[in-house]
Amino acid sequence: MEKIVTIGGGTGQFQILKGLRDCECEITAITNVSDNGGSSGKLIDEYGILPPGDIRQCLVALANREDERILRELFNYRLKDGHSMGNLIITALADISGSFISGIKETGKLLNTTGRVLPVSSNKFKIYAETIDGKILEGEGEVSYSSENSGITRLFAKEKVFLLKDAGEAIRNADKIVICAGDLYGSVLPNFLVNGMLEALQESPAKKIYICNLFTKKNTEKFKANDFVKEVEKYSKIKLDKVIINSRKPSSEVSQKYLKEESSFVEDDLGEDSRVVRGDYVAEYPSERKTIFRHVPEKIAQAIMEI
Repeated sequence: MEKIVTIGGGTGQFQILKGLRDCECEITAITNVSDNGGSSGKLIDEYGILPPGDIRQCLVALANREDERILRELFNYRLKDGHSMGNLIITALADISGSFISGIKETGKLLNTTGRVLPVSSNKFKIYAETIDGKILEGEGEVSYSSENSGITRLFAKEKVFLLKDAGEAIRNADKIVICAGDLYGSVLPNFLVNGMLEALQESPAKKIYICNLFTKKNTEKFKANDFVKEVEKYSKIKLDKVIINSRKPSSEVSQKYLKEESSFVEDDLGEDSRVVRGDYVAEYPSERKTIFRHVPEKIAQAIMEI
């Protein structure tokens, strides 16, 4: 059975894990722990734990299919104080079991997950970014949602944090490593700032696969597919073996909704690069706020399995 490791954070990783869950593979999801906003930020301050937000999403993605709907609603349910129920459950189980790592394992048992979820490090850390005009953005909130539009030239961390041992072993023993689509500077690249991550990636014989983003956002406004690939390779210090990119364009109605939020469809400028795997991997999902353009879990998982 193939051993597949995903690296990322947020909704991009959620969609990929949801698809891989039903495939014949052994899954380890490694997720970012630099989030310092919302419910996660409050729990970091109150309990001194790692941010549980991205971990919660990964656990729900890997939850037993029969219980998926109600468990997802429960774990994502927001209380009036802003906390999500899933974050509180992870925090409680961490306290009961004696550590945050064991709390994640116990939550996985509760959800009957397929595969396991690991934080990239057992040490929490804050990310910083330097913009083209020299301004320093502090924390995931500013890096991801700053009003600055000058672009990011450097992402870094001041604290010295180390790769979780189990995460390093999973990377070194993997058959495929999937770097997920997602908030590039806020969720994906911070994983590569952790000491030991670059060495583990370089020592791993696994095929390194990148799922390219569908849309740009703050600080990636003018990015094309090649820009995303270059940034991933710059911070991971690896040469990607495959790049999976969606070829289906969104409807004009959906495009206009994203444009209102200063997001645009990522243009495929990768040309005849032999590493590129192209296909229709997306669908439009209606939601309360707007129709969302996202990877279809089953389609993106099939593309990964066929590599």
